[in-house]
Amino acid sequence: MNIGIRLHDTAPGRLTERLGFARAQGFSCAHLAMSKAVDSFSMQDAPKLLTEELAAQVRAAFSENRMECAVLGCYLNLANPDEETLEKTQEIYKAHLRFATWIGARVVGSETYALKETKFSDGPAPKSEEAFQLFIKGFLPVARYAEEVGAVMAIEPVCTHIISNPQRAERMLDTVKSDSVKIILDAVNLVSNSTADRAESIIREAVRRLGSQVRVLHMKDFAVNPDKPGEEQVDFRPCGMGTMYYGDLLPFAKENDLPMTLEDTKPDNAQAAREYLERLAMRI
Repeated sequence: MNIGIRLHDTAPGRLTERLGFARAQGFSCAHLAMSKAVDSFSMQDAPKLLTEELAAQVRAAFSENRMECAVLGCYLNLANPDEETLEKTQEIYKAHLRFATWIGARVVGSETYALKETKFSDGPAPKSEEAFQLFIKGFLPVARYAEEVGAVMAIEPVCTHIISNPQRAERMLDTVKSDSVKIILDAVNLVSNSTADRAESIIREAVRRLGSQVRVLHMKDFAVNPDKPGEEQVDFRPCGMGTMYYGDLLPFAKENDLPMTLEDTKPDNAQAAREYLERLAMRI
């Protein structure tokens, strides 16, 4: 199994050191968020910082540690009604797409944030038709650029965001119509406090609807938080420390040879989370 980790969840250090830490804990792939794993990297300056020279260094670091870059993260808001801000954001995405092809990353990963996370807090509700169309407008130029450079842009549905469920993700794929647009499936991100008792069926539906378009799995566990509103996301845990059922995800990952990157781990529990998944997979 190809199990990885977010590099910013490893022990602190330079990129080469973080990759070494991940490899020493038995991981074979990684999620790289440049602004979180590389000191002094500024996302706003990404178009001028993500050069071919830097890409050669990053690719060499992954190769030396026998690691694959499963995801190059670029989690910025493409559903922004401010045209000037949106254009800058699109350029940052395009820089990441170029960089992904240079370092051999499988996908550039992103989410579709709710407008409350921008200065336009009075904008359309995330699950409204207006919000969906606003995201599509901002995303289409990025998707077309991914086609131009031969990269893959992978969107991660989140229950509180614009692309909030498998049905909306399907609609997004049908609307954009691009072989360069795929899905990152983080099953826990589809579960809210009010739907946690139906988590298994939600995950099964996600695999049924989106399975052929999934390129990477994000893996974590969860627990219901009774102090949070029902529509909000559950509390996240490392794999093996919550109530998550992996019976549909692990066979799906094995059958399709998908990389899985762990989330919400710390250096002292990451290896245990990986081993937990591996033990489960052996029994399935």
